[in-house]
Amino acid sequence: MSRYVLRVRRLPAVALGLGLALTASIVAAEGPDPIGAATIAATPEAGVNFAWTLIAGFLVFFMQLGFVLLGAGLIRSKNTVNYLTKSFLDFAMCALAFWAFGFALMFGGSALASGLDAGNALLGFSGFLLSGAAYDVTTMELWYFQVVFAATAATIVAGMMAERTKITAYLAYSFLVSALIYPIYGHWVWGGGWLATLPFGAGVKDFAGSGVVHAIGGLVGLAGAALVGPRIGKFKADGTPNVIPGHNMMYVVAGTFILFFGWFGFNAGSTLMATDLRIAAIVVNTFLAGSAGAVAAVYYSLTTTGKADLALACNGSLAGLVGITAPCAYVAPWAAVVIGVVAFFVMLATNSFVERTLKIDDPVGAAGVHAGGGLWGLLAVGIFADGTYGVSGLVVGQMGQLLAQAIDVAVVLAWGLGTGLALFGLLKVTMGLRASREEELTGLDIPEHGTEAYPEAEKAVAGATV
Repeated sequence: MSRYVLRVRRLPAVALGLGLALTASIVAAEGPDPIGAATIAATPEAGVNFAWTLIAGFLVFFMQLGFVLLGAGLIRSKNTVNYLTKSFLDFAMCALAFWAFGFALMFGGSALASGLDAGNALLGFSGFLLSGAAYDVTTMELWYFQVVFAATAATIVAGMMAERTKITAYLAYSFLVSALIYPIYGHWVWGGGWLATLPFGAGVKDFAGSGVVHAIGGLVGLAGAALVGPRIGKFKADGTPNVIPGHNMMYVVAGTFILFFGWFGFNAGSTLMATDLRIAAIVVNTFLAGSAGAVAAVYYSLTTTGKADLALACNGSLAGLVGITAPCAYVAPWAAVVIGVVAFFVMLATNSFVERTLKIDDPVGAAGVHAGGGLWGLLAVGIFADGTYGVSGLVVGQMGQLLAQAIDVAVVLAWGLGTGLALFGLLKVTMGLRASREEELTGLDIPEHGTEAYPEAEKAVAGATV
């Protein structure tokens, strides 16, 4: 039985869902290789590339701490344990769901590694439970790098539905989004599905997941936030929003730094190869876009309010990072700066529309960062790709890529919002989405978890009141 050892190539024939196009190099061997001996014998450089990819995956996993701190800092202290619980269990639920179902649905039929041979343009059918021919070092390497991406998509929703969502409903969502919603769309882009093979440009390109990870997470979260309803006191009688401040800016800044750091693994690691020296350009583009988003935010706040808004700068930086995630391998550094600046303004406009027009309460502003920034990142590929990595956009006179990216924007909008409304609608009519009014007013920490994040502080406040 033949197996596949994949090497990333600059000019692809098959799209890997990290936005890179790949060609498969077939190495004859007897079945899967669970210890790696046949793989290293056939491809001596596999060791360094495995190390690079796995370490990049560790960085992406470390981003979970960034999300924990950022989200906890932006909400009120009485709900901190609840938010920490959701963020902590996201990756664990995702790991099991992606192992059992999601990975096979996403990459089955792609032939990207051993055991991923069955599937079609819509869905994968092989690789379940990493068993059989999928019990292979190359397949497991790909699984690990992909599962931390899936966990990132899942955890975006925690902040958007914070401070009023029942823990049981959230855990059910976390499993289902990782088992079905995320991987099915991911198959269309990263698993050799129909979006990757569109006859425009080079097919849809999303190098590290502006659409697959961030837009999906942001759009599903937007649907959930709409169905669970706003927090008590968020909107006045006339519909105008009140500001509900978070409780810890140190958490917000620390979380942003951790996310920024992890993003180098997120983007550059998506080459899957340390021997692909385009990683240097990807790192530079990532750094510039995130920095540009932060600087744009600060000068915007200084111009409009006379004050340097730190929370806005953090979200501006994250918006820039989300925006560059799809085009990071395909654009020049000057374009990365433009992409980061535009991402901030897209984030601002998206959050304003969500809050003031749709009347949806998003406590952490993730709709603008992840949904808005993610959709912009997809379009940016079609605009700024300069042809140096096999993808060409408007800057070099090619229109086809922008058309493919625009189709992808329409698809991810429909899929993310549609499946999000269906999923949370089902949970709402079965187990219920929202905590009781009493629990929300007192905070979810004690009713749902039996503990507080700052028990000594609470005692001090109670004593001072008495």
